[in-house]
Amino acid sequence: MSDASTCSVPSLPSGLTTPYPSCHAVPPLRVAKILGWTAWTAGSLAFVPDPKIALHRWAGRVLQGLGVQIEIHGKLNHWPQLWVCNHLSWLDPLVLLSLRPMSALAKSEVAQYPLIGRASRQAGLAFVNRLDATSRALALARLAAELRNGRPMLLFPEGTTTVGNTLAPLQEGGLRVAYRCGTAVQTLRLSSEAPDYPWIGDDTLLPHLLKMAQAPTTLVRLEARAVLGPQQFHCEDEWIESIRQQLTPTL
Repeated sequence: MSDASTCSVPSLPSGLTTPYPSCHAVPPLRVAKILGWTAWTAGSLAFVPDPKIALHRWAGRVLQGLGVQIEIHGKLNHWPQLWVCNHLSWLDPLVLLSLRPMSALAKSEVAQYPLIGRASRQAGLAFVNRLDATSRALALARLAAELRNGRPMLLFPEGTTTVGNTLAPLQEGGLRVAYRCGTAVQTLRLSSEAPDYPWIGDDTLLPHLLKMAQAPTTLVRLEARAVLGPQQFHCEDEWIESIRQQLTPTL
């Protein structure tokens, strides 16, 4: 087991289950605790020195409240600025934010989500409406600025969730920005055998949260795959194809 201090080390060893013991309260009480932590965090973000650290701690508390445990396979490196991962659930960002403080590029709908939307906005996460060219351009400019300033970032390039047995087509803009900034990426693959972990289709967040709260524990597998640097590739297309291969599920 580890706590939030684990996030300060350069890497996490393979096989580590982290970071939080299960909460055995009845589901309504578990949800009430999560809502309380979220309200407190959202209200305090304007007054803390680094909102990303507060968001990192909040993510850990939410996972604890839901009994989510993370099983890490491979060497999870903290030095690459950009973590790139496949996408299964609204919980994915919390899983990864619990492992290190960082910002993220998220779809605009996240800003309106109950529970996590307000905290995400207060923490300064970048949002993009992928149907709006201006929004896309502004989000990519923000990502480039963050990377050039050496700030750690998180990206889900599918731009949507799946059940995990396939990889959706990648939204390539953020990956091309990373290539042009010379930013190495840690590729990651999330999976879970828990039937209620994926969040897809017409599910809404609060009913899905209540379903998650029914389970005593939910195990999420995080596979740390290759670290890829732009200098290893001749062009952007090769870089993106290699990232695609790393994010694709192993048959």
